[in-house]
Amino acid sequence: QVLLVESGGGLVQAGGSLRLSCAASGRTFSDYNMGWFRQAPGKEREFVSAIRRSDGITYYADSVKGRFTISRDNAKNTVYLQMNSLKPEDTAVYYCAATYGGGWYRTNDYNYWGQGTQVTVSS
Repeated sequence: QVLLVESGGGLVQAGGSLRLSCAASGRTFSDYNMGWFRQAPGKEREFVSAIRRSDGITYYADSVKGRFTISRDNAKNTVYLQMNSLKPEDTAVYYCAATYGGGWYRTNDYNYWGQGTQVTVSS
């Protein structure tokens, strides 16, 4: 079992920045590939970014590429999402997720989920 707790969400103006954190506990953090997803009201949960456990290779949705950066600190059992140049369309609940498998982009690829943190970007 892996427990994930997100933090760092909030209200920010367009063009601003936020850094989300996801603290993991339970099993060995470095064994898991980690991802961030988001869900806006009335929409399906969508992939944002992922980072591999073995080599730190990262993946991004086209909508956030160049603006968001995912990173992990295995010593602190934490994954981060640095979000810059935020836009109103980035407004959503952001979820951290962990997977022992090899997929990145689908919600079904992930075994464990956090409770989410709200990000609101005002125009």
